[in-house]
Amino acid sequence: MKIAVLGCGAIGGLFLAHLSKESKNVFGVVRDYQLDSLENEGLIIKQENKEENVKVKVCTRLTEPLDLAIFTTKTNNLEEIIQENIDYLKDAVVVSAQNGLRADNILAKFFPTEKIITTIVMFGATFYPPNRVVSNFSGNLIMGNIFGKKVVDQEKIRQILTKSFNVEVLNNIKGAKYLKLFINLNNCIPAILGKSMQESFSSLEVAKLAIKLNQEAYRLIRQVGIDLESLPNYPKERIESLTSMPLQEAASLFSKIMTGLSKEPLYGSILQSIKRDKLSEIDYINGEIVKVAENNGQQVPLNKKVVSLVHRVEREGFLSENELLSEIKGVENEK
Repeated sequence: MKIAVLGCGAIGGLFLAHLSKESKNVFGVVRDYQLDSLENEGLIIKQENKEENVKVKVCTRLTEPLDLAIFTTKTNNLEEIIQENIDYLKDAVVVSAQNGLRADNILAKFFPTEKIITTIVMFGATFYPPNRVVSNFSGNLIMGNIFGKKVVDQEKIRQILTKSFNVEVLNNIKGAKYLKLFINLNNCIPAILGKSMQESFSSLEVAKLAIKLNQEAYRLIRQVGIDLESLPNYPKERIESLTSMPLQEAASLFSKIMTGLSKEPLYGSILQSIKRDKLSEIDYINGEIVKVAENNGQQVPLNKKVVSLVHRVEREGFLSENELLSEIKGVENEK
């Protein structure tokens, strides 16, 4: 199979590196500023205190038809990169690897739903431009089809991906996508503060905010009747438990988990975008909760507030912890 990874930042870099080690028919579609470094120096992957330099094939636009296209660009850049390369994507099976739930619907504008593979990435990475990726923690790659269709060549593609990742197939991947949304809801907080997750959530007051965001989102999901689906090594009962225990207890547990998540600083996808002066994917994470609420006549003021704060940071710069907590207190006083 001729395979391309479109968008080679943190997660895309891992896809490109691992798949390139298994096949010569893999190449990455990258940004102009990455091209020279990737061609001349390769892709540098750091994992478990070991660095590996992986030789990769890269270009800034597709030049030949594909069998498999793996989209790892952010959701807000997805339609643009499809349109730029559409002439060589017409016969491809396509893979979404974005956070949130809207990427597959964007792909469905251009491709038959039976040629779309939905994935959930359960591993974490940090991108250091132009050509270095740190693997922060390992995990599974979940695949399925959010539209409930049998995907063309799915088993063949699963076998290819299994050579590089721990792959599991889920039937109710939509419910699992919503569960993954909860895992990503707190990425907004380090993005607002401009700090790593470890540093951000070492503060118990900041950890309390993370729990409140999850509690608000979980109440909404229950109210509108969305069924969550457990992920491998992450049962849905974990969210139910975390959002139902006393706030102080939940925040202490959450802080302990997040500060011990990785030895390397972990910044999250939203902050990584902001650090590169790019618009973040906040509208597709906490903004997805806001969208569900608005579509069902509900209110989620805390999640709505952090969406606006991330957009403020994109324009004006990071907030201090006291500024963040003051903004949140203002919302809570209005409730």
